Amino acid sequence: MTPYQIAAPLLSLLALMYAWNLVLRQKKTIWEALLWTLFWGGIAFIALKPDVLSYLSVATGIKDQVNAIFVTSIGILFFFVFYVIIRIEELHQRFARIIREMALREAGMREDAVPEDKR
Repeated sequence: MTPYQIAAPLLSLLALMYAWNLVLRQKKTIWEALLWTLFWGGIAFIALKPDVLSYLSVATGIKDQVNAIFVTSIGILFFFVFYVIIRIEELHQRFARIIREMALREAGMREDAVPEDKR
């Protein structure tokens, strides 16, 4: 066993414990922790079983293992960017709705904002 095959799984375990601790403290969602688990589990698995990279090069049709890793990593990164863009758009819509409701409340145009004596 190489030092990398010892260090990478230990680092992965530490990252997984941190991610699930954040879920327990309700600072991250289970979906985020599952993605984190998939990523770091993959790192640990590849460190322990480097022969898996041969399968990845066969599955992608790319002969060089390093190029197969790069192409697969870029694909995964595109997925993560897409996911982040979706989350940002959801947050933008949520903020717009909240700001709209606050503006209507301040303008007195919402029924729940009108005082009891004025109804």
